[in-house]
Amino acid sequence: MDFIVRRAVQDDWEQFRALRLEMLADTPIGFTERLETAELRGEADWRLRTERIGEENVRFAAIAGEGEWIGTMGGYVEPEVAGPVLYGVYVTPRFRGDRFGVTDALLTAVEEWATALSPTLRLDVHADNLRARAAYVKRGFVLTGKTLPYELDTRQFEVEMIKRLR
Repeated sequence: MDFIVRRAVQDDWEQFRALRLEMLADTPIGFTERLETAELRGEADWRLRTERIGEENVRFAAIAGEGEWIGTMGGYVEPEVAGPVLYGVYVTPRFRGDRFGVTDALLTAVEEWATALSPTLRLDVHADNLRARAAYVKRGFVLTGKTLPYELDTRQFEVEMIKRLR
């Protein structure tokens, strides 16, 4: 199936909301928000979360057919972190895998954005999210050795990974 990748805008909020609720239900350990919390958010909040405005915040969407969001990835620059951070990574289950190329297309968009800011792209991933960790390794990310507590349950942790872009 054909799809496009483009930057999200605030008017995409309903599509982003639907995908965000799907991602939180599908892979709860992949994110630092609970489904129950997300379901309570209003339109104004979804609009702000959909379009990360500015040079230092971005969200890309993979869109198929009649406007169906099938994946998303974002990036942000955190002042206390060296370089951009990849976050909010999700591809709907029926579009996962190399044969579709959704993950690679979204990651290429984020990497192009990040390359203008830094020679590296960093991410944090739940230590038990083995599917995501394998996907990142396949795409050139390596473990840094740094860990941090998982925000929703500090008995668990996330691992940091980094990729050299240039």
